[in-house]
Amino acid sequence: MLDTPLTLPCGAMLPNRIAKAAMTEGLATPEGVPTDALERLYGLWADGGAGLLLTGNVIVDRDHLERPGNVVIDREPDAAMALALANWAKAGTRGGNHLWAQISHGGRQVQKSVNPAPKSASDVQLALPGGQFAKPVPLTREEIADLVRRWAIAAKACRDAGFTGVQVHAAHGYLVSQFLSPRSNLREDEYGGSLENRARFLLEIVRAVREAVGPDFPVSVKLNSADFQKGGFDFHDSLAVVGWLEEASVDLIEISGGTYEQPKLMGMEGMEAEEKQDVAPSTAAREAYFVDFAKAMQDKVAVPLMVTGGFRSRAAMVQALEIGAADIIGLGRPMCLMTDAPRRLMEGLEQLPRYEDELDMIPGWLGFLKRLQVVKAVNGFAGMAWFYQQLWLLGHEGRTERGIAAFRAFMALEKRNREILAARAG
Repeated sequence: MLDTPLTLPCGAMLPNRIAKAAMTEGLATPEGVPTDALERLYGLWADGGAGLLLTGNVIVDRDHLERPGNVVIDREPDAAMALALANWAKAGTRGGNHLWAQISHGGRQVQKSVNPAPKSASDVQLALPGGQFAKPVPLTREEIADLVRRWAIAAKACRDAGFTGVQVHAAHGYLVSQFLSPRSNLREDEYGGSLENRARFLLEIVRAVREAVGPDFPVSVKLNSADFQKGGFDFHDSLAVVGWLEEASVDLIEISGGTYEQPKLMGMEGMEAEEKQDVAPSTAAREAYFVDFAKAMQDKVAVPLMVTGGFRSRAAMVQALEIGAADIIGLGRPMCLMTDAPRRLMEGLEQLPRYEDELDMIPGWLGFLKRLQVVKAVNGFAGMAWFYQQLWLLGHEGRTERGIAAFRAFMALEKRNREILAARAG
């Protein structure tokens, strides 16, 4: 069942039901241009058997990165940028698979060292300890319209370069997600208040992208099933938005969840108690975080759904497909070390490793420290850095280093970030 093709509403066909989910790479030049390292990384993944590869954040405003090293398309690409995009697309599709660019904007969810003056729906600061995130400035209507135009420019540039689809990132607490959430969107104009108004930005982006790329080019959206925060974007909101996206001719919706404040997407404990959602539990959800939300959505809409987060066993993936909870299974962290995980699963591999179980900056005898909020945050980001280090090694050297300590990976990431920021400033 994992190797069954899927035909999308636009007519494009995915060769199987496994996707490499988007993971931020940080491998572009300081100016946001794709590099040989990105080509090498995506070539390895294209050889790995996935029917679909989704890139990490491709940013629509170079002043508002998600992290240093993002690819940036915020204007019509010049000849050098067009060539770099084309080379990336060629490497990333060499296995006969699809390659879709995930187009995004960090909004308020970016560290001060990267952007001390972020923009968002409103001036609501990210509630994380340590003062790492600045208070954002609300976007004006004119700036919103300009960003919608930039999303369309980026989508067309990717299509022209040889990418086979695009994904609008409206999840995980980034800018579009900030507009959707009533916790971070306190606007009183046509982009705030009711859900219809909070979803206006997303739907305008989707319309502009569709117009830019045409009717037969896959357009996807990544959407939170919920933010899992009290007073935030909840499952009933998500279900309504999915219906509107289906009407807007979206070809695939990836269901995820959480934000930096409540990192459900990574299976991590957040800064506050998780806000439970009214969705019936199933056995499939014992492993995969968002299966039940997708199953409830599939009962209401016909648009194909992709579910990412937590899948490790072949049995759970097949079950999710069989019960109609997902049309595509997204894999993230396992593919940071096992780049051919999709092929192995389709050949019968029963279980993927849970590499994250091995990562912890805090030794067992200091376990009491893990209860401190700031330690939780640092420990979580160090774990993420460990996976980022694997991507860096794959891109630059074609290898991984499973034995590297999380703290060492964290320090290596910080060093690279400083170097990229210094180069941007210089």
